Amino acid sequence: MPGLKVVFCGTALGRVSAQSRAYYAHPGNFFWRTLSATGLTSELIAAKDYVRVREFGIGLTDLCKRHFGNDNELPSGAFDTSALRDKMLKYKPDVLAFTSKTGAAAFLQRATGAVHLGFHIETIGATRIYVLPSPSGQARVFWNQQTWQDLADAVS
Repeated sequence: MPGLKVVFCGTALGRVSAQSRAYYAHPGNFFWRTLSATGLTSELIAAKDYVRVREFGIGLTDLCKRHFGNDNELPSGAFDTSALRDKMLKYKPDVLAFTSKTGAAAFLQRATGAVHLGFHIETIGATRIYVLPSPSGQARVFWNQQTWQDLADAVS
């Protein structure tokens, strides 16, 4: 999709999302509420209506398209970083925002502990890379909505 402000990239669909065939579908996930609260969308979108994010210049993808579940349940080598890079070069969003340090670490080929939140110096063509704390309820202890707000402010 040309003209995207930001593409959010997760690691893989969780079980609830896979069953629902919708991104970030678990009721404990902060993703949809945060898009609305930060102004990335002007209204709260239901997970089942995820295609509507395009109306707001937003795209969604995952590093792993063939498996689902928690990150620790995914087989080794499940993340297709080259396919993601190719998509970003093709669609040229302003920002690729990883919705976890785990996904960013896999893409950037570094340890999770070496990945910081916010913008990174690496780019994919003209696409800037941004790392967010995971919106998953399982990562609630690391939650920080301000990092999401900073992204919203940067792309608006």
